Amino acid sequence: MPATATTTENSVKGMALMAGCMVVLPMMDAIAKYMATFETMSPGQVTFYRFFVQLVVLAPLFFWQVGSFAKVKRPWMNLLRGALHASASLMFFAAVKYMPLADVFAIYFVEPFMLTILSALFLGEKVGWRRWLAILVGFGGAMIVIQPSFAIFGWTSLLPVACAALFTLYLFLNRALGEGDSPLTMQMMSGIGGTALMGTVLLAGNSAGVGDFSLSLPGSPLGLILLLILGSLSGYVHLLVVRAFRLASVSLLAPFQYFEIISATVLGYLLFGDFPTLSKWSGIVVIVASGLFIIWRERINAARSAAANHSSLTAG
Repeated sequence: MPATATTTENSVKGMALMAGCMVVLPMMDAIAKYMATFETMSPGQVTFYRFFVQLVVLAPLFFWQVGSFAKVKRPWMNLLRGALHASASLMFFAAVKYMPLADVFAIYFVEPFMLTILSALFLGEKVGWRRWLAILVGFGGAMIVIQPSFAIFGWTSLLPVACAALFTLYLFLNRALGEGDSPLTMQMMSGIGGTALMGTVLLAGNSAGVGDFSLSLPGSPLGLILLLILGSLSGYVHLLVVRAFRLASVSLLAPFQYFEIISATVLGYLLFGDFPTLSKWSGIVVIVASGLFIIWRERINAARSAAANHSSLTAG
């Protein structure tokens, strides 16, 4: 099979995987909201189970394929990644306890703008005036969503912003360090780091009497099943996301992230009766349009760089 046909086939597979994962991932957050709403389980406890179950379900695969922790090349950095991921998940799960799913996702999607800013400031990546303008417009769209939410939920409405900031640091660390360990190793170490952090935070918060860190077990067999699904999804779906990025380019797959807003809106309406207002939809449209513009500009710049490199090689 020609190389071009193989590349095209891999890209199609990558896009299909990414689209499927982005539809499924909001189910994790719907489960977290269900556990807080109907099982009266604290966001801290749900976050702990999310990483603990991920650790348990991935352990057999890790020891079968990798063998031992001695083969982990960057153990401490991977543990730090897990701690950042757990912190971001805690902010997100706390937000969905109080707010509609679609609102939380809409505000959370300031994350690509934050990542672009950090990459420009610390990695020296060039960001032109068009992308800076798109970042400002995107943050403006987030304000459209945040403003009415702030009037209803107060400072809680900023939890998705905190989540986006923490997850941006997680992604920035991945980009800065590059590839070292396999995706399975990274997910396994993330489970360890997230479980260790959340176990410590949960015990401290519970001792201090903070309600969102109260210790509890699932109140029903259904709650236990949902927690097992939550941890399993978090472990294996993220592995599929990494697989998708190995089949297709980042610029090709990045727009599919916005499928999460659609899935979250549907789940929020079906399970909890939540549906964004017209003003919030306008903010969501602004955020998505700004994000897609940034992705498009990055694709243009990447194509120009590739063309320039090809020309220099040809000239040489």
